Amino acid sequence: MSPPTQRRTLWRRYLEFPLIWKLAAALVAGLAAGLALNALQTGAGWNTDAARQVLEVLGEIFLRLLTMLVFPLIISTLIAGVSSVTPQRLGRIGFKVFLFYLATSAFAIAIGLLLALAVSPGAGLDLSGVQGEDAEAADRPPLSETLLNIVPDNPFQALVEGNVLAIMLMAIVFGLALTFMTGSDDERIRGLGLFLRRGVDGAVELVFLVIRGVLQYAPVGVFALIAGVMADTGAEAILPLAKLTGVVYVAIALQIGVYALLLLAFRANVRRFFGAAKDPMLTAFVTRSSSGTLPVSTRAAEKMGVHEGVYGFSLPLGATINMDGTAIYVGAATVFVANIAGVELTIGQILTVVAVGVLASVGTAGVPGAGLIMLSMTVTSTGLPMAPVGLVAGIDAILDMARTMCNVTGDLTGTRIIAGTEKGMLADPHDPDDPGAAGGPGAPQAAAAAAAPPDTPD
Repeated sequence: MSPPTQRRTLWRRYLEFPLIWKLAAALVAGLAAGLALNALQTGAGWNTDAARQVLEVLGEIFLRLLTMLVFPLIISTLIAGVSSVTPQRLGRIGFKVFLFYLATSAFAIAIGLLLALAVSPGAGLDLSGVQGEDAEAADRPPLSETLLNIVPDNPFQALVEGNVLAIMLMAIVFGLALTFMTGSDDERIRGLGLFLRRGVDGAVELVFLVIRGVLQYAPVGVFALIAGVMADTGAEAILPLAKLTGVVYVAIALQIGVYALLLLAFRANVRRFFGAAKDPMLTAFVTRSSSGTLPVSTRAAEKMGVHEGVYGFSLPLGATINMDGTAIYVGAATVFVANIAGVELTIGQILTVVAVGVLASVGTAGVPGAGLIMLSMTVTSTGLPMAPVGLVAGIDAILDMARTMCNVTGDLTGTRIIAGTEKGMLADPHDPDDPGAAGGPGAPQAAAAAAAPPDTPD
């Protein structure tokens, strides 16, 4: 009885060990193993084909698992994300929040794309030996045809053909329809809508459970993919990965600078903002979870004087649909993949990357590893090979910390700006004329809102 008990204990310890450290250990071990295989092959003349084949199988399993999750994740999370905005909340504040998040996500992915196109982080790295015969990117149709293909004439055919944009549109349409069903005055329709909503929530939980399982295999896949690449290229892959990391971090710094400019444009106190936002920014950097940072973000919004009527809606919504840092990562990493594949992205492909990045952010959850799924969606939609995604997965934890911090900062920026545009939704203790300021006519209500316990994620 002791060996099975011991095995269960070791497995439980593995599950409880933080994913970021497992991926970091897999990255280092993969680098060492790959460089050792390369030295044995080129220096000592040993035949390492058997070891490389094992690595190729283990790595291919990881890539296939990621691809397998793309469409279930799109359909379930997009429908759930869109339908979570009730008709009663589709008013002025909801419209402003949604528009701000979509606009900043589009701008963020443009920053990532432009900076990566200027640097070309993956240029010069040849993975033809790893990618196999199907590594070349598929020929892309004209832009007009790409736009037409967004509207599927057969949704099942779109699923079979892997038409990501068409499936996204279909999920958004069904999500909007479900929103109006759950808010209908007809009791029967509302009941059916709530029943369907519970089914969608169950599907989301099911997909997330599978994702958590795949992420437990991720260290094995990362080790195999990194080791396979290093065995073929030697140390040539280290510099491109370092360049990609630099591109993402610089782009995120620029995006945070854009937030500061937006705050100044709307006459917000930037020093006060970042003084309150530093705690959720640090928490997001460490936890790599926008959703997990929600309680800290809520307290920060209260410190800024934002009324619960704004942050209670904007922050949970932002944790679901506002992924500026992840959009930067997707744009830069897609260029990295294209560089490795030797593909020069066309205007149509670049627009596809922007569209998929923005739309995918609507449904991708604010949990660790979600960016890797978004990248898989984008690579699939542009016809690029999936093999280089494994390289990005090796440093995903390093990139994830910065992009999650950017995501949370964007949520708080939008919350603060929108609260400032709505009368009575921002209490400024330094302004005696403010309805929520200390001593002002709205002070008791503002104090009650500030004293209210913060919202916590479901």
